[in-house]
Amino acid sequence: MIVEPRQWIRRHPRVADSTLAVLLFAVTLVSTTWEQPPYVRQWPPLPALAVSALSAGMFLQHRRHPRLTLVATTTCSAVLGVLAPTLGYQFGSTVASTAMAALVSLAWRTDQRTTGRYTAVCVLTLFAASAVRTSDGIHVQPDEVGLVAIVLLAAAVADSARSRRDYVAAVEARAELAERTREDEARHRVAAERMRIARELHDVVAHHITLAHAQAATADYLLATRPDRAGPAMSHLVPTLATALKELRATVGLLRHNGHNGHEGPLEPAPGLARLPALLASFAHAGLTVHRTDDGPGQQLTPGVDLTAFRIIQESLTNVTKHAGTPAARLRLTYTGDLLTITVSDDGPPHAVADTAADTDSSACGSGPAQRAGACVPARGRITVSR
Repeated sequence: MIVEPRQWIRRHPRVADSTLAVLLFAVTLVSTTWEQPPYVRQWPPLPALAVSALSAGMFLQHRRHPRLTLVATTTCSAVLGVLAPTLGYQFGSTVASTAMAALVSLAWRTDQRTTGRYTAVCVLTLFAASAVRTSDGIHVQPDEVGLVAIVLLAAAVADSARSRRDYVAAVEARAELAERTREDEARHRVAAERMRIARELHDVVAHHITLAHAQAATADYLLATRPDRAGPAMSHLVPTLATALKELRATVGLLRHNGHNGHEGPLEPAPGLARLPALLASFAHAGLTVHRTDDGPGQQLTPGVDLTAFRIIQESLTNVTKHAGTPAARLRLTYTGDLLTITVSDDGPPHAVADTAADTDSSACGSGPAQRAGACVPARGRITVSR
């Protein structure tokens, strides 16, 4: 199994640092043996050996203390530069290799501003040390200029690498955040769609099931008391159940619909007040006679308000059928300006109203259009919606 160098260094940081420190010590020490590279003229001087070893040892702390490490190694390199004329070797970039390695480590682990400050200090210190030559004066040699250029280049490369690393990390973080946001948005949309479907099932299917139950109860009562009238009551039960089954199939069909398979959705428009006569007739078959009154000239409603008004009336009359215990109810539609006021009332006993209010949370407030209109739908009451 082939392991990349970066992975190996991350797994064994101490071994990597020790190996690098030994290499830097060797490069620095060998650089003190020649006068004009690559001509070796002497053995490593003892003072240079001690300073090189100290510099390499300080480099081992570059991960925990990058600033202190750079100051220490730069100081050691400056000492080697000052000793160069006396000990007889050429002071150049190889002698200051440990300081440059510490500078690279600092640039990799800190920000750009810190890197710039410490780079300037390091360059000025090494240049000043290299300019101290002999007693006959200060002579600036090409090696000194090259040393400054190499130090600046090392800092620039390390800072560029750090900036690229930070940029890649920021891009990956933004991509991860965008992915989480998309997943959360998808979950929210799924939850909202489930809630919408549940409300639609409650508004449509539960209405027909309630009517079917009322019709079945009426037919059962007539079979025991007046068998001759049970037949007409039973005749309305089958169409009601058929309508409920049709609505259920249409709702389930929406769930199975796939926009890429070429099948179209249901062509029947959303119900509105235009279907109010059929709705009242279905309640009449269930034994609830609804007297409708319209006040004011009828107005054209927007599709959303039209559907909401229909659902409110449907839910209110369903609650009357389930809870009020009365054979008659009154429906009043009042058009005033931009408002449509829906009033549903009945003559049921007072305790039925209390039972209805207790059941409002499950049978009325769960209604999708009614809830979107900002109202719960009791068995009796008045609701105002804006056109």
